[in-house]
Amino acid sequence: MSTTHDLVTALKAELKAAGITYAELAGHLGMAESSIKRIFAKGDMPLSRIDEVLRVLKMDFAELARQIADAQPLRRELTLEQETAVVADRRLMLLAICCVSQWTIEQMLATYAISEVDCVRYLLQLDRLGFIELRPLNRYRLKVGKGFRWRPNGPVMAFFREHVAADYYSGGFDGEGETLMLVHGHISVSQAANFVERLQRVGQDFAQQHLADQKLGFDKKRPYTLVVGMRSWLFAAFRDLKRVPEAEA
Repeated sequence: MSTTHDLVTALKAELKAAGITYAELAGHLGMAESSIKRIFAKGDMPLSRIDEVLRVLKMDFAELARQIADAQPLRRELTLEQETAVVADRRLMLLAICCVSQWTIEQMLATYAISEVDCVRYLLQLDRLGFIELRPLNRYRLKVGKGFRWRPNGPVMAFFREHVAADYYSGGFDGEGETLMLVHGHISVSQAANFVERLQRVGQDFAQQHLADQKLGFDKKRPYTLVVGMRSWLFAAFRDLKRVPEAEA
């Protein structure tokens, strides 16, 4: 879909919301109603005409463009190139994680030893990477959805395995709201797929709760990290003890 088509579609929605008919718009623009209908049906309109319609709606172009951006589908994961850029600078990756957690820039500055200039510079970099859309007053809109995940075998997960996993699992998991389960079993492949789907829903529920709790004060929340995994696997320490079938011996 072309950018012009997006603009025209957004204008149609704004006209409907404002209760302005094609006949009324034609009167404002000094055009025939049939011409207005034809323009909107084709989805093609010169920028000069778009400006005229915006004046009727008492909107500016930036506001319309922002609404179009908000309506775009959100990313579920980054490209390999984008992840590589994020993980190349640990401060950039830190702020990317803060953005996923919907932190304000004030919360970032209060929590981490980073200057406001550097913080804005990193947010601009995340904007260029398509991770966020930076807005006035250093506010931002995430361009990744609630089901966002880092690439399973991408640079960020590689960083996690090398630098984070051991630190994460070194805890006792015995604090309030903490748990660690290690469950083994032989189940059918189809049921394994069902469990994966259910675990994904748990992750989405966690992300949704995080968004719902944004209204709470910063002092009424604690940072939690949910790690969910499931794979067909045998402990490395036990692999040499597995009996080899006679046919393979």
